[in-house]
Amino acid sequence: MVISSIIIFAWLIKPLIGYIIDHFFNKRIWVFIALVFDIVLVLLVGLFKLPLFLLVVILMINSANAAFRDVAVDGIMCVEGKRYSATGKIQSVQWISISIAGLLTGIGGGFIADKWGYQAGYLCLAPVYVLVGIPAYFYKEDDYMTVEKAASTLVADLKRLFTDKRLLIIALFIFLYRYSPSFGTPLFFIQRDSFHWSKIWIGALGTISTVFGIIGALLYYRFSRKINIKKWLFWSVFLGALTTLSYLYYTPASAVIYDVLYSLLGMFIYIMAMDFMARNSIPGLEATSFALLCSVSNLAIIASNLSGAYFLSILSLKWLIVLSAATSFLCLPLIRRIK
Repeated sequence: MVISSIIIFAWLIKPLIGYIIDHFFNKRIWVFIALVFDIVLVLLVGLFKLPLFLLVVILMINSANAAFRDVAVDGIMCVEGKRYSATGKIQSVQWISISIAGLLTGIGGGFIADKWGYQAGYLCLAPVYVLVGIPAYFYKEDDYMTVEKAASTLVADLKRLFTDKRLLIIALFIFLYRYSPSFGTPLFFIQRDSFHWSKIWIGALGTISTVFGIIGALLYYRFSRKINIKKWLFWSVFLGALTTLSYLYYTPASAVIYDVLYSLLGMFIYIMAMDFMARNSIPGLEATSFALLCSVSNLAIIASNLSGAYFLSILSLKWLIVLSAATSFLCLPLIRRIK
């Protein structure tokens, strides 16, 4: 847990990464820089037997590098998505791709690691990063900003970012919308110890849920331009509370239904919230403002996990589920203030 926390630290400072990407060079150049680092790092891990300390350092650098790549791509999504009114469609494609890649990685990566070892798995990533660079090469973007110009606009941009009342209201809304004391870990132990499910079946159910998540993303791609996001966010609060309360009735049969159905609904609602955040990114500071909202969302998830662990120790699982459902409504007063 400590090692994994160290490795993902860079993802907690995504707004800073976003500001660097918005103001130095351009987003395409950052994608190329990240891909070059990706190739170097996977070659190091793939070709050399590294002691644990160096392995953790390299994985931490690789995680930071992936955060740069992620923020740069999201910045492109915000710019082009708002230009063509297609932030929802682009994000649907992103999450469909991520889900499919996750399935391929789980199956192919597991096979390669089992047959040839983890180092071979890392080496197989090098040509993938080269392939990713091909479409990035053809993406055209404005000329990059000079270092002197970027430095001179720092104070003005920070003032613009943190005095934007609309963005701050949206950030607070996103935190409250995402926050709900978590009870996911106890459900895993119920599946294992009470239902006596095997690891194979739990993994297979996760794969099936991923497939239905892809279907949810496809549905959002189809309807993203036709829905009223503000209205759907409002009703999704009630839907979220209802689905949370449904876990009060948790049996082997209902667990399968919940995993499958809620994966579809969850992906649709998740992309809708991400679309909402992308549409409200600040012009000229797209990577920064979107990364800021994403960090607020991630902070809400961390708060949900920590508070869920705390309340589970003093409440029963049943009352934790009720509390989790009740906190779903905390964001409702802010919806009317969102334009």
